[in-house]
Amino acid sequence: MSYQVLARKWRPRSFDTLIGQDHVVRALTHTLEQQRLHHAYLFTGTRGVGKTTIARILAKSLNCDTGITAKPCGVCAACTEIDAGRFVDYVEMDAASNRSVDDMAALLEKAAYAPARGRYKVYMIDEVHMLTGHAFNAMLKTLEEPPEHVKFILATTDPQKIPVTVLSRCLQFNLKQMQPDAIVRHLSAVLDAEQVEYEPAALRPISKGAAGSMRDALSLLDQAIAHGAGRLIEQDVLDMLGTVGDEHLYLVLDALIAGDGAALMVLTEQMRARSVDFDQALRELAVLLHRVAMAQRVPDAITDEAERVRLAPYVAAMDAESVQLAYQIVVQGCNDLPMAPDEVTGFSMTLLRLLAFRPDTPPPLAATPRGQSAALQAPPRVARASAPLPPVVAPTPAVALVPVEREPLAQVSASPHVEAPSAFASDAVPSPAPAEVQAVGAVLHSNEEWHALVDRLDIVALTRQLAHQCEWLGSDGGRIRLRLPREMAHLVSSAQDKLRAAVQAALGVPVQLQFEHGAPVSQTVAQRLSAEQQAREQQAREAMRNDPFVQQVIEQFDARLIEDSIKPL
Repeated sequence: MSYQVLARKWRPRSFDTLIGQDHVVRALTHTLEQQRLHHAYLFTGTRGVGKTTIARILAKSLNCDTGITAKPCGVCAACTEIDAGRFVDYVEMDAASNRSVDDMAALLEKAAYAPARGRYKVYMIDEVHMLTGHAFNAMLKTLEEPPEHVKFILATTDPQKIPVTVLSRCLQFNLKQMQPDAIVRHLSAVLDAEQVEYEPAALRPISKGAAGSMRDALSLLDQAIAHGAGRLIEQDVLDMLGTVGDEHLYLVLDALIAGDGAALMVLTEQMRARSVDFDQALRELAVLLHRVAMAQRVPDAITDEAERVRLAPYVAAMDAESVQLAYQIVVQGCNDLPMAPDEVTGFSMTLLRLLAFRPDTPPPLAATPRGQSAALQAPPRVARASAPLPPVVAPTPAVALVPVEREPLAQVSASPHVEAPSAFASDAVPSPAPAEVQAVGAVLHSNEEWHALVDRLDIVALTRQLAHQCEWLGSDGGRIRLRLPREMAHLVSSAQDKLRAAVQAALGVPVQLQFEHGAPVSQTVAQRLSAEQQAREQQAREAMRNDPFVQQVIEQFDARLIEDSIKPL
């Protein structure tokens, strides 16, 4: 018995078994159930997403012996013959090889005759965008007002090349690319049914290599089964595809975080020995960085629990700015790869560029010796940030800061003495020794002091957003209690360590940050800044309204002031 390839053997035979095109199935099902049949349908989408398959299912639905139905029986003569490609009233024409006006005229001439066996004559024209201009013109009138017994189904991968006069005469359905998870689930079901031994991890690279095409995925699955002598092993699949596995990409990130250039070069050599496609490797590295960024900023977007757990260490170890910079370097590396002396050189140079532009980051707080503040152990970048800062000026539109009669807060610096922030005290005080630091009790006394502290912290991105959204609740023995809106709770896991390190560096005392969830009662830094911005915008609008020149222009030319376009300097 001859072998039938998986892509043909597992072609869906009904709408129920169609995968990934629920929006099209829903529309066609309602059309068939309500008997609201259009005379022309246009299916668009990339290769292997189900255009021809849907056309055949629709033809069976129209000609099934049980009647017009969204669930053809699949066993009557019409259904079986359409599946076999020999139903006389279902014609599939390839417009790539039958594209002339004469070919179209011959088809339309036959359309005038009643169907021989079925209820409708169904003409399926594949790659319809390949027809010539004269062929399109020849079919326009028939396409708009065909005989009652004729239905046209057009399919194309490039709808931009179809004249709008044709598009306006069709119901158009855009088919989506298959999601990798959907491809993996379908391939698993196929392998189980075929009783093929496989590693689940081997299906992921096949789903990626298919690039959204289920037919390509099944073809690659056939190839992988042959390559593995009837078994699917992840490493065999990676060798067959010439791609790098996820584990190698994670090892690249590990080496980048550790600043280990030697490990990066070893990984590059291992990939070269396996004849990996380095262009694809860079693209997959960019995808991985994108997933890390998504996990940092929109954690709910990572729906796969296993992937979320796998990404967690990199989400914590890499700050958002580093991820964005790394992504940009990798994408630029993809663009530069064709101009490199060879792919290995281009790939390794991209990794070296990632290493060269790796931001200096402070060591984890857990590594700080007991009895010393994190600011004293930070690398030069943090030490510069903890140098004496200029006095904090109270913003006028928001709550003003009031000096407090108490012991001034010390600020750690590289010099023996530091200048205290003017919002709290005006005299310079010596930096406290470690024993004195431990003796300090409450480190903040009001929400206004928290505002002043946040204004002078050297923080960016997620850390800044976390500080801006917090409301000070109290301080006790070096512990600062903060209230955070519940919708911002995801910021805590990503940025609390950096915020604590910045606060310790600014105050010069060990602190613990305790977060509570709830709506702020007093003003947060974000609310204050928003109020200041609104006040500046309102002031700018008032200035424009009262400007004599603007008033003269409005009066002379009947002009109108677009206030939303006014921005304060």
